[in-house]
Amino acid sequence: MTTLLGCIADDFTGATDLAGMLARSGVPVSLRIGVPDKVPDNTAAFEVIALKSRTEPVDVAVAECRKALAWLQAAGATRFFWKYCSTFDSTPQGNIGPVAEALMADIGTDQTIYCPAFPENGRAIFMGNLFVGAQPLHESPMKDHPLTPMTDANLMRLLEPQVTKPVGLANRLTVARGAAALRTRLDDLRAQGVAHVIVDAVADEDLHVIAEACQNMALLTGGSAVAMPLPMLWLKDGTLTASQASRTVPDIDSGAIVLSGSCSAMTRAQVAHYLQNATGYLLDPRVLAKDGPQAALDWLAAQPITANPIIYATADPAEVKASQAALGVAQAGSVVENALAQLALQARTMGIGRFVVAGGETSGAVTRALGVAQLDVRCEIAPGVPWTFCQTDGRDIALALKSGNFGAATFFEDALEMELK
Repeated sequence: MTTLLGCIADDFTGATDLAGMLARSGVPVSLRIGVPDKVPDNTAAFEVIALKSRTEPVDVAVAECRKALAWLQAAGATRFFWKYCSTFDSTPQGNIGPVAEALMADIGTDQTIYCPAFPENGRAIFMGNLFVGAQPLHESPMKDHPLTPMTDANLMRLLEPQVTKPVGLANRLTVARGAAALRTRLDDLRAQGVAHVIVDAVADEDLHVIAEACQNMALLTGGSAVAMPLPMLWLKDGTLTASQASRTVPDIDSGAIVLSGSCSAMTRAQVAHYLQNATGYLLDPRVLAKDGPQAALDWLAAQPITANPIIYATADPAEVKASQAALGVAQAGSVVENALAQLALQARTMGIGRFVVAGGETSGAVTRALGVAQLDVRCEIAPGVPWTFCQTDGRDIALALKSGNFGAATFFEDALEMELK
């Protein structure tokens, strides 16, 4: 099958979020971890490449994304999607804007949209301002993010320092008038030389309007939700044909483990809820830096394979800041990622078949340690978080990669109680 849509995501959970949204259509979706060395003979209609570029230096992120774009173009993709977090995680330097401009230059297009809205998960954009639930972005828990603290809710102000060309807005009043009105607004902005357009969305019907208006644009950017309507639009107009073969469910070993490195408010609630009925082990970055992860490895080895334990570094903002003050931001994060990666390898050796991983950085560390190169995207546990099947060390496992803020408080229980299909 020739690829139609090529997607680039700036972290691993964002990639699974997008892949899960696209997979709702029933069209085959392949998620690749990093840029493959070569293009296989048969690629999926939708190819998603997961990078770990969200917090990389700008030049590194741009180079990685351009490499991913070249692979997707070689796979036959003619339309592209640049996926970043629904809370627009970035600094004044980037990486959202610089990557978008580099992709636009390589594709040869003069305008793109930015729509990180995800109403199903409480992310809305109104008059260019991003809300998390009822809170403006800068008043939400994202203000305490350890790597990309968000101190402004206005996406135009956030984006302007990151790009070299003008930024504009297509507001909710335009979107509410329908796809034709939005296309006219985009054309008017293009005539004014506006290359980067923030598009408001406060409800799911807005996403459908935006997708309809922009389905023929060479490059779209945003959160996963705005991409969700695209498959059905392309099936309807004949751009895409439904040719999905039935897929079997691989034989997955019993036993599960939850590995959590995210310190988001929602993940903290999920960890607390899961610990009410599960056994767990808390990782302290300062202890890991001093003594390494052996105590945690020994603890895991002593757990029955059916215990479904949780090992977590999830902590409140004050504790995170204390660890960062003692170790530095980079080391505080890396010792946790390295420990969770080693714990994932031990869980595999123990024969555990299901892995639930919380946090983008943690997901990247775990998938690299397990040597996962490609994932087959299947059923959603929660909006934006699917179960996937993949191979590691010659056997099949089920892997769920959860963005820190996604899912209900019962997410871990929901994931492990769900039938794999």
